[in-house]
Amino acid sequence: MAQVPQTFFDALAVRTWCGLALEALGRAREEIDAINVYPVADGDTGTNLYLTVESAVGAVEAVFAAHEVGADAAGKPSLADAARAMAHGALIGAQGNSGTILAQLLRGMAQVLAGDGETPHTDGSGLRLALRHAADSARQAVAHPVEGTVLSVASAAADAAAGAEGDCAVVARAAHEGARAALAATPGQLAVLGRAGVVDAGGRGLVAVLAALVETFTGEAQAAIGVSGGHARVQVIDAAAAEGALVAEDCVSLPEEGGPAFEVIYLLEAEDAAVERLRARLDTLGDSLVVVGGDGLWNVHVHVDDAGAAVEAGVEAGRPYRIRITHFGLGDVHTTGGQRPHREQVQRAVVAVVPGEGLAGLYSQAGATTVLARPGEPPASGELVDAVRRAHAREVVLLPNDADLRHTAAAAAEQARAEGIRVALIPTRSAVQGIAALAVHESERRFDEDVVSMTSAAGATRYAEIAVAERQSWTMAGICQAGDVLGLIDGDVAVIGSDVIVTAEGVLDRMLQAGGELVTLVLGDEAPESVADRLEARVRESYLAVDTVVYRGGRQGALLLIGVE
Repeated sequence: MAQVPQTFFDALAVRTWCGLALEALGRAREEIDAINVYPVADGDTGTNLYLTVESAVGAVEAVFAAHEVGADAAGKPSLADAARAMAHGALIGAQGNSGTILAQLLRGMAQVLAGDGETPHTDGSGLRLALRHAADSARQAVAHPVEGTVLSVASAAADAAAGAEGDCAVVARAAHEGARAALAATPGQLAVLGRAGVVDAGGRGLVAVLAALVETFTGEAQAAIGVSGGHARVQVIDAAAAEGALVAEDCVSLPEEGGPAFEVIYLLEAEDAAVERLRARLDTLGDSLVVVGGDGLWNVHVHVDDAGAAVEAGVEAGRPYRIRITHFGLGDVHTTGGQRPHREQVQRAVVAVVPGEGLAGLYSQAGATTVLARPGEPPASGELVDAVRRAHAREVVLLPNDADLRHTAAAAAEQARAEGIRVALIPTRSAVQGIAALAVHESERRFDEDVVSMTSAAGATRYAEIAVAERQSWTMAGICQAGDVLGLIDGDVAVIGSDVIVTAEGVLDRMLQAGGELVTLVLGDEAPESVADRLEARVRESYLAVDTVVYRGGRQGALLLIGVE
């Protein structure tokens, strides 16, 4: 059925465009997956783009549905409402490197189309501005832009649109043609694409999205860059480059090995200044860094070797959630029949530093080898190496459970590796983060899968402690005196009080303001007997659907440890 064309940008045009883009990516998904060789040859770019747009479609449909049942059921959403819904849906549903960049492209367009508090831009000139702002904002979101990628295709589309005079149909068509030409040039810009004989997969997806934009305003479906004979074949669009057309035979040419092992993605609630510090931190940890969003909500994407450190950086910046960690090596090797080759089952252990005898018993019951850290007596690296040896395992997960022990634990892990033991260090900064990691530990899984799951659980757990000040000092919350009760959240003093229970309630309220599903309380020997009952009652009365679990920690230094998952 022919598409009824839109004459200008309004809410219905946004809805139509998103729907057509989803259909186009659905048809091209397998082809785009097949030509995905950069930045990692993991064959999922088409799927990631599809899922990103699918989330945008869901958000736009929700806005229309709300108007259909609301007081103005006879009307429809405004352009601003629909555009912002599209951008928000893409942001929260963005998958992978290309999906995250596409989310920023859609956000950039939405900012112009919605007018940012001014008159919305609905005509051809508005579309030109939207495409330009989208390309520029996407490039700014990438830490180290690379030519020959979707960024080049987006910039070329904006450049072509800038020279087009006319309505939305004319501008959209020019942008699409500019993108197609830029896509054909990508193998000459990026060596890995040239060696593999393919164009950029993310750019190919953007061409499909822009083709849907043309169809929105013309009613005419655009010729696809198709699939032939079961293999992804890239048609060179630029006639001058027709000689030496590029063919991708199931993408047998792969990029260089030796890149980061993990892809880490999470949504983050944080202030702008904290996000700038996060960008700088993640840039030192890995590559393919893309941070998109704004107005307090961000989507963070990075490739790293230390997934725990990437999540930890997010915790330091704000509140990360929907954390997804993917090991690039998992699922890549298959036999002819499509099954994983058999791997010999290996013995695995968890070694954890714990602050009190009560937690040592809890960890031991869960199968961990423990190292007791008495107040004022942190273990040395030699003690941790001895614990790793005592575990008698080929593979060991090490939980330091203290931010100050990270370097000590890293030194111990390095020494154990030199002895032939495979060690993964998860940078847990509190025993409650270690509890969360241990709760999802499954020794029957592959080692990398287990480490990813434990790292995600620990990173999704905020931690706090209630302690008594030993001396007068300056803190983030002001000056404290000896004997004051301190509430520390994620390592910083957040509350200074005189009563343990009142201070603990204030800390817990602050932590649960950002949401949570499970509260873990670890009581020290010197904590008031009633503190657990009071906190459990507060959670039960004020925070629906939040569970509480209580443990006895023994002589652990802090009066109380709190974890919120």
